[in-house]
Amino acid sequence: MKHKVLGFLATSIFLSAAAHAGSIHGKVSGVSGESVVYVDAVAGKTFPAPTQQPVIDQKGLMFMPHLVAVQQGTTVEFLNSDTVAHNVFWTGVGGNKKLGHNLGTWPKGQKKSFKFDDPGAVPLLCNVHPEMSAYIVVAPTPYFAVTDKSGSFKIENVPDGSYTVTAWHEGAKNKSNPVKVAGDTQAEFTLSK
Repeated sequence: MKHKVLGFLATSIFLSAAAHAGSIHGKVSGVSGESVVYVDAVAGKTFPAPTQQPVIDQKGLMFMPHLVAVQQGTTVEFLNSDTVAHNVFWTGVGGNKKLGHNLGTWPKGQKKSFKFDDPGAVPLLCNVHPEMSAYIVVAPTPYFAVTDKSGSFKIENVPDGSYTVTAWHEGAKNKSNPVKVAGDTQAEFTLSK
């Protein structure tokens, strides 16, 4: 009997927790190509840093991928797969020039890493090849998504509640909207240059 009661309680807690998490889905319009949509900082809530380390490659004189979204506290690895030396630097994070950084220059096959502790857009550049550029968007929460090329997105496992959700696109003005998540929730964003 005791095991049945404990099993029932465990199942009830699991179903209760699952019932209080939803998703945010929708579309970013007014711009073409990929955007990033993320839930802004949640007052009084901190999130553990992810252990997964995404890789941005420098290949064919391009950063690949061109747009990466990560949670605040993520370490990103930068790989050089080209036969020429590359550099990685950024002039700021989220417009804060004090957070600019230069990782230096390194040859083919080597990696350097950096932990992004501050939220915001990070414009990546290579001072050896000025035509190279990319972006990392550092989200303050684990609730974010990169849209597909048509602008559609879905952010999973967002706890029910009220949030500010922001859409970012290269060269456009950010747009933030209040969103109340209750199960499957829709949010639309129209961005402009």
